[in-house]
Amino acid sequence: MTSTARARVLAALMAVVAAAGIVAGEVLTAGWPLPITEWLFGAACMLLPAVGWLIAVRRSDNVYGWLLLASADCLGLGGLGVGLLTRNDAGEGLIPVLGALLASLYTIFYGLTWVFVPLLFSDGRLPSRGWRVGAWIAATSITVHWLGALLFPDEIWAGTFSGGGGNPLGLSGTAGLLAAFVGGTGQVATFIAGLSVLVSLIRRWWRSTSTERRRLRWMVAGSGVTLGGFVLTLSLAGESEAVRWAGIMVAMATLPAVIVVAVFRHNLLDLRVGIRGSKFFLVFDLRPTVDELLTELGPGLEEAEPVEQLGRLAGAVRAGLETRWAAVALADGTRVVAGREEGEAVLTVPAGLGHIACGPRTAGRFTAEDRRLLDALAVPIGLAIQNAGLVTRLVNAQEAERRRIERNIHDGAQQQLVALIAGLELARATGGGADSLALLREQARQTLNDLRELAAGIHPSVLSQGGLVEAVEERCSRLPVATTVAADPALRARRFPDQVEGALYFTVSEAIANALKHAAASRIEVRLTQSAGRLQAVVLDDGRGFDLDATGRRGLGALADRMTALGGGLDVSGGPGEGTRVRAWVPTPG
Repeated sequence: MTSTARARVLAALMAVVAAAGIVAGEVLTAGWPLPITEWLFGAACMLLPAVGWLIAVRRSDNVYGWLLLASADCLGLGGLGVGLLTRNDAGEGLIPVLGALLASLYTIFYGLTWVFVPLLFSDGRLPSRGWRVGAWIAATSITVHWLGALLFPDEIWAGTFSGGGGNPLGLSGTAGLLAAFVGGTGQVATFIAGLSVLVSLIRRWWRSTSTERRRLRWMVAGSGVTLGGFVLTLSLAGESEAVRWAGIMVAMATLPAVIVVAVFRHNLLDLRVGIRGSKFFLVFDLRPTVDELLTELGPGLEEAEPVEQLGRLAGAVRAGLETRWAAVALADGTRVVAGREEGEAVLTVPAGLGHIACGPRTAGRFTAEDRRLLDALAVPIGLAIQNAGLVTRLVNAQEAERRRIERNIHDGAQQQLVALIAGLELARATGGGADSLALLREQARQTLNDLRELAAGIHPSVLSQGGLVEAVEERCSRLPVATTVAADPALRARRFPDQVEGALYFTVSEAIANALKHAAASRIEVRLTQSAGRLQAVVLDDGRGFDLDATGRRGLGALADRMTALGGGLDVSGGPGEGTRVRAWVPTPG
């Protein structure tokens, strides 16, 4: 059984124990059928285990859900204990002992709801490190109150817990007075701790932003009313049973009620109210999964440009984690931000060649579940960052190639055409003879040859007409060193998409040019093969080689990006004095 499954089973068990204790305690105390007041009281008390179960199941890493369930169990088992004491007037046997043990859990319920339920709202963490000592003092006070109540003498027990027969665990005499003093001291200290938490909540509310204030005001009101209800119960308990019942109802039901309102009104803890069409329903854990986010974004991402893709992914991170802003940063420092970026990033996760940065959440703090969601989103975002970088490099390479062609035209063919026009003008003005016309004709032929060579560098006609093998052989036939081309026989009659043939042809051409210009090779070998769904070109030379770490891929970076864009790859191997091997491949069917 996985940890998540175990957490769900435990949460369900704790909720069932609390609910069963509440119902059984009411039935044992008031009898069946229950009066309307008991129905109302039971319904109000059921809020606590219900919300605790929801939070513990959906956010098992959040302590708050387990705290609510623990409080609910103390409430339910305490009520069951009071019911057992009420039904056993004789006070004999094990049932009164069990009833006393369970009834004493009411003190822990009060302590948790006075102190820790408001203090840890809503992410299960202390609001500051300064509360560590205060939390230990409060826990000690609750424990002291519980021990004192468990050992109360009969006189005090009868006024605290209903049921006949007194306290089977109670002490008498001096020991009883000491137990009463200890229990009373613990109760007062716990109540003071609860007041301190209320003051802290008010201060946090006063210093917070408007969004945080709307979230905290419910807990401020709930904590204040709960403590006030307890005081009302103590001060007016002797006046009437109705007043006593109203005080108990307020003390026990207000805090669970305000938690429910705060959780659903402000979408805390991923528990929300949903409206679909004309139907009203509760939606639990509305936080989308990574698959749901990507499924929703999928169609838009396919049609969007790389930068727009990053923007939509940043928006998905912001929506999925409910942050004020989220940014996707590339390796070159480019940032694509969703929301208004203010302040420092609270959470940063690497994503491929960049990273994801998140501002603070709109409510609460980041949890382990938030980090897992962001880690999962980092994978597709990393791919999008890599794609954006690839597209940028391809665009830059295309722009560099355009400038190279422009420069070649300007420095070569354009200058030759200018000279040819000037020669024609001169021949017309002077009545040039056969020699001058022959010279002009030769200049025109040379310009035409240069233009053909330039066009072949852009896209050779033999590649379009004869295919990859023929184009590579034609390119190698004019080299000043011994060159061999080995190709699978089936490739000569096989044609591939233009972008595939062009990418491999220019990769072979660039590798050959590097071997001639930089490696001083005396022999070059080109191999063209197709196997295992890959069309592959390998260029080997016997040149001086080079240090790959120091010099990189000798101008093959743009071609490597081109291969990557086609789903293939390019690698270079070799070393000083070992020659060089360039291998490029693209996936092909068949």
